Amino acid sequence: MDRTAALIIPALFGAATIASGADPAALYRAHCAACHDASSATRAPAPAALKLMSGANILRALETGVMKEQAAGLTAAERRELADFLGAPAPPPVAAAKPGMCAENPPFTPAGPAWNGWGADLANSRFAPAPAAGLTAADVPQLHLKWAFAFPGAFAANAQPVVSGGRVFVAGANRQVYSLDARTGCQYWSFEPELSVRAAVSIATLPGDPARHAAFFGDQRAKVYAVDAGTGALLWKTQADDHPRAKIVGSPVYFDGRLYVPITAGEEGPAMSPVYPCCSGRGAVVALDAGSGRQVWKTYTIAEAPHVTGKNAAGTPAWGPSGASVWSAPTIDPERRVLYIGTGDNFSEPATGTSDAVLALELDSGKILWARQLTARDAYNVSCDAGRKASCPASDGPDFDIGASPILVKLAGGRRVLLVSQKSGVVHGLDAQTGAVLWEQRIGKGGKLGGIQWGSASDGRLMFAAVSDIAFLVADLLGGRGMVADPHAGGGLFALDAATGRRVWAAPPPSCEGREKCSPAQSAAVSAIPGVVFSGGVDGRLRAYSAADGKVIWEFDTEREFEAVNGVRAKGGAMDGPGPAIAGGMLYVCSGYGVWGGAPGNVLLAFGK
Repeated sequence: MDRTAALIIPALFGAATIASGADPAALYRAHCAACHDASSATRAPAPAALKLMSGANILRALETGVMKEQAAGLTAAERRELADFLGAPAPPPVAAAKPGMCAENPPFTPAGPAWNGWGADLANSRFAPAPAAGLTAADVPQLHLKWAFAFPGAFAANAQPVVSGGRVFVAGANRQVYSLDARTGCQYWSFEPELSVRAAVSIATLPGDPARHAAFFGDQRAKVYAVDAGTGALLWKTQADDHPRAKIVGSPVYFDGRLYVPITAGEEGPAMSPVYPCCSGRGAVVALDAGSGRQVWKTYTIAEAPHVTGKNAAGTPAWGPSGASVWSAPTIDPERRVLYIGTGDNFSEPATGTSDAVLALELDSGKILWARQLTARDAYNVSCDAGRKASCPASDGPDFDIGASPILVKLAGGRRVLLVSQKSGVVHGLDAQTGAVLWEQRIGKGGKLGGIQWGSASDGRLMFAAVSDIAFLVADLLGGRGMVADPHAGGGLFALDAATGRRVWAAPPPSCEGREKCSPAQSAAVSAIPGVVFSGGVDGRLRAYSAADGKVIWEFDTEREFEAVNGVRAKGGAMDGPGPAIAGGMLYVCSGYGVWGGAPGNVLLAFGK
């Protein structure tokens, strides 16, 4: 499932270190080109995407960030040369007063319309009811851009914006978390975590202190933060998992004094190297006391601890079992006090019964109540596609992760159903009490980048699911040509009956006619309000569909430049990962996803009537 825009330096493959002072282009060819010139296969950002990052941000990634381990073989001078060569030129000096800052910062209170966390509610419905949305189906064709905010020095805008108390909270790929005014986009504060954040922020009032409100989020080294939602001051931080590749991609969820944090085992990419001991990370859910960050319980998705199972084809020790990452925000049933998660594939043998599965956990203790596996014997890592297959498991996929949060729906009569989207292209309806499969409906072909990627939505009666199924015309994995998206493959939006899985309507994929480097894939999470479904495309278009029949009623092209309120160059691109947040008569959406051939970008857009 890993779509993280990490720099995968081919020092992994044993490239010789070049002496300091060498031509920066030579440094790139020796240490970077093998992955970045084949970005669509290796999932590393292409050089054009890196040019949107500042050299300072790239250097931070190499020295203290996600690429610290891979860049360990480079000297300090080489890292600086490489960062300056790959990144954007340094901006001219600015005045002491930052552009776009709010003139005042009044006390914050989480009152009013909200889209809180990844899924807008504990059920992860990604649905804003009429009072919260402040928009009707008749209003949507009148939407126009109100303001744009740019994430400086970033090539992706891949975090879900959230709305609470008249503010927008959103993370940037530039290692900042921001609090913005929801109406104007001016900035109240920013906070710099140790590594970048792509998870949505969750806002809550701290237990025992009704006047203290916190913003919770996690970073790409599995560190969890609580900051004051009004000022951005750090309240506490804690390490949720000590594996060096652990990270937080799914959003932490607050409920009843605790924060529930999903853990992703980020070893799919490092496994490309034949000298990497693949793999020893496991997915997990960690329950933290929201007031202090103290761990209450931790449940791994794989009960058996990883151990050495042999050697890979290159003679490196092989580990397992591993994987079964939790890529998405947990879903909570507050009445039954049950938490639900979806898991990804295994990274190495042996395959386990809890990969590509939905797990139900007791909310108070973390005890697993039931597990329903939807694809068995799915073990995969990127070495299977990157030329050297030393650590590729025998099954080699199919990489059918459950990357989207299960949606909890209460049907007429009281039956609870979990609506589960999968990269296989199949949607499943599960009995929330037992895990039994009630129905299944195929809406896509599925694949490593296919099926339903990041999230569906439901109004309680219908489920709305968009299909990726992106495909490529050129598959020269490491030959420098990369891949070109197939303009005729992928996409489509479906409405299904939540009780039976019956197709109610199917909207056709977007057209790429007359556009270059276009894909009709709809990989981003969808969002809904009464009568309308919003879906962003890899082609950079945000579309609104009628929930009654699937017809497009509004469309906006985000793949262009914008004048940002914070005075930074803003550009939209592919829409992937997060979907729109709708609250208080406004719609907020991020644009830009410079990975696997997607157009890079760095902008948050705000629309209103």
